[in-house]
Amino acid sequence: MQHKYDLAGHRINMAHECLTAAKNNLASKDYKASANRSYYCIFNAMRSITALDGRDFKSHKALITHFRANYIKTGIFEKELSTTLRDLLQARTASDYDDFYIIGKEDVIQQIEKAEQFLNCIEKYVKQHTPTT
Repeated sequence: MQHKYDLAGHRINMAHECLTAAKNNLASKDYKASANRSYYCIFNAMRSITALDGRDFKSHKALITHFRANYIKTGIFEKELSTTLRDLLQARTASDYDDFYIIGKEDVIQQIEKAEQFLNCIEKYVKQHTPTT
């Protein structure tokens, strides 16, 4: 069943790409795009976990609900990740859909830091649950 491990690794790589994009958007002062990429970093990280479970979800809400119920409420991950998830989702949604939403540089810097911490936790978990060949 190597496929699920390959998929989890691919999704971790996608999360890293989003994190890099968030940092690049910050450097170019495109804060809305940075907020979007920070969220998609953690979105892809969560999807790497569901790959290990052999599951996938059609909606963001379903993925988030599954992640919270099966990984945060069970104590596998700290509750702080739920707060990060909430904050980054709210900023991403506002950035993408609110024409007049303004996000500042300091907020984006914090989001990137939180996304990186989230990704590091998930990546550690994925590595621990992926057999070495």
